[in-house]
Amino acid sequence: MRIRTDGDYAYRRDAIERAADFYDCNKTKAVVSACDDVPHFVQAARQVLARDDLTLEQRREIAETLSTRAVSFEVDTEIVVDTD
Repeated sequence: MRIRTDGDYAYRRDAIERAADFYDCNKTKAVVSACDDVPHFVQAARQVLARDDLTLEQRREIAETLSTRAVSFEVDTEIVVDTD
């Protein structure tokens, strides 16, 4: 697999190099590691945001903190009123 890093895609080189620095490995292993980790991190973030011991404000702050350029978390609340 080849990943374009020229021209408009130059930002990819920086992202891959940051991943390699983070994982302390070569660029190929860094890309694979990041691809393996992201789904786990997203699932963990969803579980945290679903906790009922957090306030709506806390959930929104956590969602904002965990959101990135590629993954965005939002917290919605639903209010239901039943009348007889």
